[in-house]
Amino acid sequence: MKLKKWAVLLPLLSATSAWSMEPFVIKDIRVEGIQRTEPGTVFSYLPVKVGDTLNEERATAAMHALFATGFFRDVKLNVDRGVLVVVVKERPTVASVEINGVKDFPKDQLRDNLKIVGLAEGRILDKSVLEKAVQELKRQYVARGKYAVEVKATVKDLERNRVAVSFDVVEGNASKILRINIVGNHVYTESELLDVMQLTTPGWFTWYSKNDQYSKPKLSADLESLRTFYMNSGYMDFSIDSTQVSISPDKKDIFITLNLSEGPKYTVSAIKLAGPQAVISHDEMRKMIDIKPGDTLSRDALTESTRKISERLGEDGYAFANVNAVPEVDKEKHQVAFTFVVDPMQRAYIRRINISGNDKTRDEVIRREFRQMESGWFATSKIKKSKQRVDRLNFFDEVNLDTSPVQGTSDQMDVNLSVKEKSTGSIQAGVGYGSSDGLTLSGSVSQANLFGTGNYLSTQINTSKINTIYSVSYTNPYYTDDGISRGFDIFKRNTNASSTYTTQYNSDTYGGGVRFGVPLNDDESFQFGVSAEVTSIYLSSLSAQRTIDYVNTFGQTTRNLVSNLAWIRDTRDSAIQTTEGTVQRASLEFGLPVSDQRYYRLNYMHQYFYPLSNNLTLMMNGNLGVAKGYDGMPLPIFKVFYGGGVGSVRGYDSSSLGPRDINGLFLGGDRSVAGSVELLFPIPGMEKEKSVRWSAFLDGGAIYGDGAQVPSSMGMRYSAGLSVSWFSPAGPLKLSWAKPLNKQAQDKTQNIQFTLGSMF
Repeated sequence: MKLKKWAVLLPLLSATSAWSMEPFVIKDIRVEGIQRTEPGTVFSYLPVKVGDTLNEERATAAMHALFATGFFRDVKLNVDRGVLVVVVKERPTVASVEINGVKDFPKDQLRDNLKIVGLAEGRILDKSVLEKAVQELKRQYVARGKYAVEVKATVKDLERNRVAVSFDVVEGNASKILRINIVGNHVYTESELLDVMQLTTPGWFTWYSKNDQYSKPKLSADLESLRTFYMNSGYMDFSIDSTQVSISPDKKDIFITLNLSEGPKYTVSAIKLAGPQAVISHDEMRKMIDIKPGDTLSRDALTESTRKISERLGEDGYAFANVNAVPEVDKEKHQVAFTFVVDPMQRAYIRRINISGNDKTRDEVIRREFRQMESGWFATSKIKKSKQRVDRLNFFDEVNLDTSPVQGTSDQMDVNLSVKEKSTGSIQAGVGYGSSDGLTLSGSVSQANLFGTGNYLSTQINTSKINTIYSVSYTNPYYTDDGISRGFDIFKRNTNASSTYTTQYNSDTYGGGVRFGVPLNDDESFQFGVSAEVTSIYLSSLSAQRTIDYVNTFGQTTRNLVSNLAWIRDTRDSAIQTTEGTVQRASLEFGLPVSDQRYYRLNYMHQYFYPLSNNLTLMMNGNLGVAKGYDGMPLPIFKVFYGGGVGSVRGYDSSSLGPRDINGLFLGGDRSVAGSVELLFPIPGMEKEKSVRWSAFLDGGAIYGDGAQVPSSMGMRYSAGLSVSWFSPAGPLKLSWAKPLNKQAQDKTQNIQFTLGSMF
């Protein structure tokens, strides 16, 4: 640093010492040597002007002022018959910045970092800035554990006082943590404490996680994890006395040493409450406290208790409530008593709800999902429910909500909701690969947020071997202001006789209907509708006898008026990446007495999500179905249940499970059961990406019915496998690989299934 200071002062001293002429009155000022800098800029920085008397003191001040601008690398003052001549040499400007040898970082990111330290195209080059730029590049690599990185800066002169700056980077290999030493631990073994930490020594999977590479943020997080671990075990005097990080001379190995003081284990001696009881009583607050006298001290339990009390106060509008657990420590007995001091503060109401990020979706589509109203008292549950309902719209990749006090007031808050919109219109496709049938294709075009109104429009085309479907559906979720929805459907379905595992008939069904949905509360709704269907059945030479008998009895064409009823309950925390909650759906399809066919189909679906950890979610899914005829009529053959494939048991071909006749033809069934258990987890390295998740699953299901002549076709089928799901810009994508676990001789398998546009 001293050398740098002298390098700056020497030209000033030499210039000052060279000033030996007598003081004089400045008649004029002339600037020489400038190319880019305007003369007016120089005049504005000079502390003297025409008419002033220039002496040694003022000349020195002028030199200092011009050097301080950073524009010039040399400044001289001359006198020409009463004219002050300022002779300068400008610093060069940077014409280009090149970074060579970089693989770990995008070059644009590094250039942006260099701009922060002052080095960029068009700026004046300063040697100190150049050194800062070198150190900044090294810092980026050191943060990734690459301590052996080498950065060399080269400056090349160009015409018109410009320079080209280039950095040659030799990245080197990342330094690995060779050893983590923990000193001072007696209660827990070193291996137990290392399990708490993220940083570790090289292992089987550290090549991917990079947790064997030292970084200061990771170490800080690990130290906090250790504190939390001990504090949750009662060691309130725990401290980390020192942390040493050293590197080997060849910069390949890192050594970390942590010195701990555990202290004694504390138990809770008493729990007290202090504060007014006008809002909630002390008895009610005690029920919210998770820690009791005699328990081992736990910081998490204290934090959770204060959170519960704060949220309860927030339900009555006390958004600024203070809840603190004040300790009274008895060092001799190793006990601590806590007094929960509760101050409700001022009751607050919501002044304004601000929405941002919705470039396409209309404000009213979002606002109608809010349960927290403007000018209403603040309520914690209403704030949470509002975010949850906006999230469930499934129009956005991200939904963030926070509250902020209104400046200048003590009883007002604003709710700020920001969203990141995603594509809600998609051309969707599905692909399956079967061992015997090759590719199966399906597709649809849909818009879930039509013109930003929240209305749903879908056109489906399915070209699978079993079914060809054409349909158009339209839904207005807010047909009335109080949330009653209305929808219309028009459809045409064709069953293909070329399938080797249907009952070998063609059928055409077309029709249309209207449906309504009535919200029962924020989580439940009831749906009902009616539709007219016309179904024609065409026999083939391979038709099963049961199909021939059915057509002979009821004719080739039947006309049915069908009523549909459904109850839905959805308590999921998010539709983007569900971690907890349930989805239940019970539905009834009922052929009315005026129909040619009288039947009913009952279905019940239950999905349950349970968070095992921050990144691990357990999902259990079950489906049950029962279908029968009534008034002495059989169940129509085109209303039987199918099993296998998407939405049932992955690993088996679609509609290939269930009873078969002696010729191996699939008969369908009047009872169905299917279930799955999935473990959902983020892709390593993409934990913050909500739209992508892995899962490991176990599927099981069966179709039951009368007339089975192949005994082995009945019974449960199981499969297991892996899948990845992604809410892509084109729609939900899921790729699964499944292996059947108890395949029978007549079963047809489909190990790989790929869908774009429908989750399964």
